[in-house]
Amino acid sequence: MAESVDSKTGLAGVAAAAKQAPGRGLPPVHLWHPAHCGEIDIVIRRDGLWMHEGSPIGRAELVRLFSTVLRKDDDGYVLVTPGEKLSIRVEDLPFRAVSVARRGEALVFTTDVGDETEAGPEHAIRVETDTATGEPSPSVHVRAGLWARIARPVFYELVEMATVAEGRLTVGSNGAVFPLGPVGAGVE
Repeated sequence: MAESVDSKTGLAGVAAAAKQAPGRGLPPVHLWHPAHCGEIDIVIRRDGLWMHEGSPIGRAELVRLFSTVLRKDDDGYVLVTPGEKLSIRVEDLPFRAVSVARRGEALVFTTDVGDETEAGPEHAIRVETDTATGEPSPSVHVRAGLWARIARPVFYELVEMATVAEGRLTVGSNGAVFPLGPVGAGVE
């Protein structure tokens, strides 16, 4: 007999909850409000690598599974199931946007865990610029407060697609216009 999600805790509980609706999209983590049970030794590194107890999680399917029960709460990033909520550490942003494609009027980003996001009014592209170095730090909103760092080659693709509006490079998607940097940056 299979164990119920409620009887599993820790990593096993997270995996069991994520498997509840295979092929039906993301689990409804916004509806789950269990008690906070502490921390689990999972770190999403700045480069996008998921680590558990100091070792890389080598199976992409497992990382994808965990990413589906990831949520950003007021107190930080958590993996959540119907029965428990466990804090994890994220060094930068939880996802990496590793590709972009123009589909009609939309810019569609694909993340390192296989999520697709259409940039637009509800899924903004933002570019923060380091004041000391001038280095851009681009990201795109994926879902429910979770963002993806746009990989450098993908950002270069956006710059190639950009037009100049009001003295800055911009890209448009689904009726929204997003600046790719401050006024004058990249404009010749």
